[in-house]
Amino acid sequence: MKKSFKLVDLDCANCARKMEDAIKKLDGVNDATVSFLTQKMTVDADDGRFDDIMKQVVKCCKRVEPDCEIVLK
Repeated sequence: MKKSFKLVDLDCANCARKMEDAIKKLDGVNDATVSFLTQKMTVDADDGRFDDIMKQVVKCCKRVEPDCEIVLK
């Protein structure tokens, strides 16, 4: 399953790259992109575990950029 999410308060391109690298290392994630310019994140992960994987994605992102919020709609 591949979904895109809006990011709020992502401060820099370097943080976006760090978030992307951390997400890609998570078990069950096939691919991920984090764009500073568009303030969007796309995650491609296992369908059956997508919600659980997204909880881990949020934790990873908070470690890198505590002020950044992922709009999970």
